[in-house]
Amino acid sequence: MKLKLDKNDIIKYQKNRPPYLMIDHATEVIPGVSAKGYKDFPKDEWFFQVHWENEPNVPGMLQIESLVQMSALSILTLNGNLGKVMYLISANNIKFIKKILPNSRFNIETKTIEYKRGIAKCTGTGSVDGDIVCKADFSLILPDEVNKFRIK
Repeated sequence: MKLKLDKNDIIKYQKNRPPYLMIDHATEVIPGVSAKGYKDFPKDEWFFQVHWENEPNVPGMLQIESLVQMSALSILTLNGNLGKVMYLISANNIKFIKKILPNSRFNIETKTIEYKRGIAKCTGTGSVDGDIVCKADFSLILPDEVNKFRIK
């Protein structure tokens, strides 16, 4: 089953809210497998005024946050996970290749490599105009699911 989610749908599935919601549209979500979509960065985006004054660009960690939020949708769209909280627990192999400038569309592609007992291993790539601008591997945790496996 493939899903398409607009911003209102995304907000139903996960807890991030503007201005920290770092995805605008999920063009394809395959629950438990992958998620693709984009974030538009208009010139009046909140961080461009301070990062950097004469050379505005999207901060690297916000790029990674976009990848993480998109990837989380592939887990949060699984049955029973609607509206739950997911956290980033590690990020590795982070690469920033090109700056993302104002008025750019940041295309995001993520894959869930493994999901077991509430822990997801994922990978993501971001691109602008067909050029890869960043990529990372990361792990996410769904505490509600992990708690089911704790020894009491």
